Amino acid sequence: MFAKPLYILSFLLLFSACKKTQEITDETEIEQTKSQEITELDVSKLKYIEYALDSKTEDIIADWDEYIQVEDLVADIKKGDLTFFDDSKATVKLLLRELKDNIPEQVNSPSITARVLVLETKILKLESLTNLSTTSKEELLETIKEFFVSFYTLSFQMNKKVEFDNRSIERP
Repeated sequence: MFAKPLYILSFLLLFSACKKTQEITDETEIEQTKSQEITELDVSKLKYIEYALDSKTEDIIADWDEYIQVEDLVADIKKGDLTFFDDSKATVKLLLRELKDNIPEQVNSPSITARVLVLETKILKLESLTNLSTTSKEELLETIKEFFVSFYTLSFQMNKKVEFDNRSIERP
């Protein structure tokens, strides 16, 4: 007689505890999603050096469509738009494969290939962190900064390669 009310009371207690846990989890996920959102202001606060392409380098790589796509990706990320990484992984892998395969002959050297490989690594890292729900905003911003640095280092290296190739030194 005394056990029946005890069973009912413990069942109600267990049921009410489970519901509270679910509500807390939903609220935490919403707050985490809001705290992960990257804005243009957040990206503009990052410190890195930007290198512009020289006009001779621009002429050489004018037909390198994959590099232009990466330039567009950089511009989108500067606006806080990471939707490129929401697409299928096949799109990203195709871009990276063709970026490596279609390097123009005038700038194709081991130093450029190494910079493209670093850029590929940073793009893949950024993609994986963008798609993870446990990534903190600070970690994502640091990875965006690494991606920008690798992209502008590639631009700088291409400028140096073209400048070195155009130098003509006369020997006496």
